[in-house]
Amino acid sequence: MTAQVQAYPLHWPPGFPRTKNREQSRFRTGLDAAMKNVQASLRNFAADSGRKLEDAIMSSNVTLTENNPADCGVAVWFRWDNTQLCIAVDRYNSIPQNLQAVHHILEARRVELRHGSLHLVRASFAGFKALPAPSGEHWSDVLQVKRTATRDEIEDGYRKLAKYRHPDLPGGSDQAMARLNNARETAIMEIG
Repeated sequence: MTAQVQAYPLHWPPGFPRTKNREQSRFRTGLDAAMKNVQASLRNFAADSGRKLEDAIMSSNVTLTENNPADCGVAVWFRWDNTQLCIAVDRYNSIPQNLQAVHHILEARRVELRHGSLHLVRASFAGFKALPAPSGEHWSDVLQVKRTATRDEIEDGYRKLAKYRHPDLPGGSDQAMARLNNARETAIMEIG
């Protein structure tokens, strides 16, 4: 696991889109129970697959004094079968609901193991492969704008650099574009 991934603050996978309009789920699970469900699903998935699962980190904006932060996304990072993966969910309007969704996603992979094969699970996890973890660099450095940039300046910086970073263009790559997308998303969240 990359050392920069920590439980707090939330480390969202670069380039992974955020949900704009969150909704209420039907889950009625509290924070402690949802965390235990995710931990149990990770253990059970590793046992069922016969592959090592390590370095699991549940990343969110929960603190000892704040159980319901404004950004209620969760990202569960782990290494399985020598691959770094991240299951990130921010569809619902509370951290317990999003953690419970991660639990159900992991349980779906267990169903694939029981009724399919390890090859099928590897294929379904391909979409969860995590790009390199956030580097700790400031969004303004990535976007080549001032730290006091306005939203318009952020968007301008993003558009200018996207012309060179996009993977469909010469010299561009998925990783460079993901880094740029993550910086833009972080900037917009920070300035509001």
